[in-house]
Amino acid sequence: MADTDPTASRKLDHVRIVLNEDVAAKGVSTGFDAYRLPHEALPELDLAAIDTRTRFLGKPLRAPLLISSMTGGARDVQRINLALAEAAETLGIAMGVGSQRAAIRDAAVAETYQVRRVAPGIPLLANLGAVQLNYGYGVDECRRAVAMIGADALILHLNALQEAVQPEGNTQFAGLLARIEHVCRDVGVPVIVKEVGNGISAATARRLVDAGVWGIDVAGAGGTSWSEVERFRHTSAGGQRVAAAFAGWGIPTTESIIAVRAALPTVPLIGSGGVRSGVDVAKALALGADLAATARPALSPAAAEHGAAAVIEELSAWLAELRIAMFCSGCADLAALRRVGLARG
Repeated sequence: MADTDPTASRKLDHVRIVLNEDVAAKGVSTGFDAYRLPHEALPELDLAAIDTRTRFLGKPLRAPLLISSMTGGARDVQRINLALAEAAETLGIAMGVGSQRAAIRDAAVAETYQVRRVAPGIPLLANLGAVQLNYGYGVDECRRAVAMIGADALILHLNALQEAVQPEGNTQFAGLLARIEHVCRDVGVPVIVKEVGNGISAATARRLVDAGVWGIDVAGAGGTSWSEVERFRHTSAGGQRVAAAFAGWGIPTTESIIAVRAALPTVPLIGSGGVRSGVDVAKALALGADLAATARPALSPAAAEHGAAAVIEELSAWLAELRIAMFCSGCADLAALRRVGLARG
């Protein structure tokens, strides 16, 4: 069956643009460069014994890393999700799939998200756009998304800016919190709310948690800009101009992590948005995140001919960087890393 559904076509546009165009945020930084881990010249540690293990959604992880939601819904990207999942299983890290709206609309593309056969042991996250709860979706569709992939939790993503500048965007966000609360109460799995690259404030995170949300993924500004992605999809100069005006919009990732952790000390917190190395992972955890997440750096290797091997090679380097950053700052395990003080400048 050909991918004639407009949602599937949009998914292919997104992958093509992210792989081939400059869609980095402009005029805003994640803030990671403003922080330094303290160097310990005499760590009194064995590098080989550095412990990066943790647990997430009741499952063990060998490292505190999540391959963040990217794609699905079109046959041409099925191999990307399989490559990402195989790498996640090999490395012992978590993974989220892209928005499953396309498969809710057309069951024929559900298989493009179904990766459990290559990743039976990892925490796996289903994903729907929260705004779809204002366009006819409800608990039933959320349960279908979870069941479709055998997920351990459901991500509801917030992408108000992307929808506002998208040619076919869904922009009815009024009354959405009450619908999120209903899903949290009845869907049967933990719900994580994430942004897509513009950050979540402490006040918004608190409202979400009060509504029953289990965890927050800040997905702050400074990495991939989805207003920039949508700029490349516009065919009119006016649409491109409007989208370009928001390339620097949002809360920087580091600011969002710090603020949300201060407001919600015990809530599971994922730090994402422009995480580009294992050193960034270490900084995100030191600032208060439980896990760090990345998307775009894994997409290009996943799209390569030997996708899983390329993703494993890329992210293995990240995990080596994380371990060395911990070793050279005197942190034997993640608990120590979360206690270490970061210096500014």
